[in-house]
Amino acid sequence: MDLNGQRMFPGILLIGFGLYFFLQQSAFTWVKPYLGWPALLLITGISFLVQGLKEEGSGILPGVVLTGFGLHFYVVDYLGWWANDTGVFILIIAVGFLLQHQKTGHGLLNGILFLFLAAITLFYGTIKQWLGPLESFWQFWPLVLIAIGGYLLFVQKNAGHSRKKS
Repeated sequence: MDLNGQRMFPGILLIGFGLYFFLQQSAFTWVKPYLGWPALLLITGISFLVQGLKEEGSGILPGVVLTGFGLHFYVVDYLGWWANDTGVFILIIAVGFLLQHQKTGHGLLNGILFLFLAAITLFYGTIKQWLGPLESFWQFWPLVLIAIGGYLLFVQKNAGHSRKKS
């Protein structure tokens, strides 16, 4: 990363925070309801996104996550169709990984896994209905996630170390 890249994130962040605090002190009353903590998430997220899109892409994931979470906390009260569910947060993370993959070529598997998990979480009730008599097995799906995570952390890691020693 060159010197300009190192200035981009803090520059945008400082401008955004400066505007935030200026508007808090200003007489513009119409903007006051929008100056809560989600605005700080948006400012920080946009700073990461701009840096990630202009530079090597490392800021895309935190940018999408922070911007998405900030937007979620604004729109959840105004859009009746917007889900206020854990699955929305997982979906935002999935989008972050997929956009990061578009820029860097890394994170596709993570994006697909999070997208799958978001779909399960958002459509949990429908999936339980589809399963019918197998519904009792559905209660164990969190254990499947734990098992896959353990495999990725410990078994696959150890397999990689044994290959390196050979």
